[in-house]
Amino acid sequence: MPPQYSHLAGVEFDPEVIARYDGSGPRYTSYPTADRFIEGPIVAQYVTALHKRQDARSGAALSLYVHLPFCDTVCYYCACNKIATKDRGRADVYLDYLELEIALIRAEFSAAPKVTQLHLGGGTPTFLTNAQLSRLMQMLKQAFAFTLDAECSIEIDPRKLNDGTLELLADHGFNRMSIGVQDLDPAVQKAVNRLQPAVLTQAVIERGRALGYRSINLDLIYGLPKQSVSTMQATLSTVLIWRPERIALYSYAHLPERFMPQRRIANADIPSATEKLAMLKLAVTTLLAAGYVYIGMDHFALPEDDLALALEQGTLQRNFQGYSTQADCDLIALGVSAISRIGDTYSQNHRVLLDYYKALDEKQLPLAKGLVMTRDDEIRRAAIHDLLCQSTLNIPSFERAWGMNFTTYFTHDLAQLQKLECDGLVEVTEDSINITPRGRFLARIVAMRFDRYLREAKSITKFSRVI
Repeated sequence: MPPQYSHLAGVEFDPEVIARYDGSGPRYTSYPTADRFIEGPIVAQYVTALHKRQDARSGAALSLYVHLPFCDTVCYYCACNKIATKDRGRADVYLDYLELEIALIRAEFSAAPKVTQLHLGGGTPTFLTNAQLSRLMQMLKQAFAFTLDAECSIEIDPRKLNDGTLELLADHGFNRMSIGVQDLDPAVQKAVNRLQPAVLTQAVIERGRALGYRSINLDLIYGLPKQSVSTMQATLSTVLIWRPERIALYSYAHLPERFMPQRRIANADIPSATEKLAMLKLAVTTLLAAGYVYIGMDHFALPEDDLALALEQGTLQRNFQGYSTQADCDLIALGVSAISRIGDTYSQNHRVLLDYYKALDEKQLPLAKGLVMTRDDEIRRAAIHDLLCQSTLNIPSFERAWGMNFTTYFTHDLAQLQKLECDGLVEVTEDSINITPRGRFLARIVAMRFDRYLREAKSITKFSRVI
């Protein structure tokens, strides 16, 4: 690891400190966070941002995200924006409207924008038939210019994978996949309504590698009903045999008052806070001992994976899909509830499918709300980004970039760091703020100290638990 990032090599799991700071807080896939978006003239603001990009940054990297919301079964833990149905015909209608949205966006550019990243998320993208996936890719490739080395990824449900789908996607340039695993124990799987034998997941991994997918991510969750340290140990033992390039280790947030499917989970089956923390400690120590690099928050990667290389090279970023490999990349997001970021503008599509369709029927971009960042937003976004993506903030460099005195500007925020410094989570000097190995699992807590909206909030927003 290069010397300038040597501080990233170590991470220390301190259960006592983690338990003490385990409150709720934003995940900072954006700043300001999506709960701060407002209704208003967002269509005009978004179009203006697209035009500014075309005029000043037409050759810059661009990422595409497509939200495909359909699932034919509901996993009880899920908090995604999804639509449960077994009718594949609904996806045909959805593609009709996606085509309208793509055409409206393409019309704002004089030439096809260059795309270096694509991600299909959901829902369950593999709910679509092979013909529907082919149609989607043809629509995208007619409107956008994909680079030859574009990073194309998709979320895969091994239970809902048609014959030939992986081959079809590989032919369209897909080279990464993310597979939901959660836990391999049958009792846990039954409790969350996701029966997925290990042999099924293994077959998808092996087929993907044979087809040339160069990075496979597995999603694991700790804190699920019926889950325990022993089920986590068994799951990890199998997962490490598969040796995926990336692992996302998410905390289950049990919020049945907000997410209806979670009401089918018995509260008595939820592990205690102590057991949940023990599961996390086991997972972290096991993954680190197996040679995985801790990227940040809930992400791990093998040292040779692009995500770990981006961490080393200082190009790591966060977007609405989590950690990503391309620094400061604009994002055009398509589909119901999808959130775009172009320059200083965040724009979110309608979350309700019929509202999304209605806007497109009226030949309008289906935007519901958003935000144009102020200079203060951009400054704070940059500070939070540095802390979450590199665990350090170089104060002189930051001052030069933003033309400001850091200590004066962040007087209140620096005062808020003092307790964290006393607990060994951060080190603050004249020239830098460094998140220590002891503090890396609590980076969200550090970032929250720079969140002006949280400090000034008149109402409490419900965020997920930090751990």
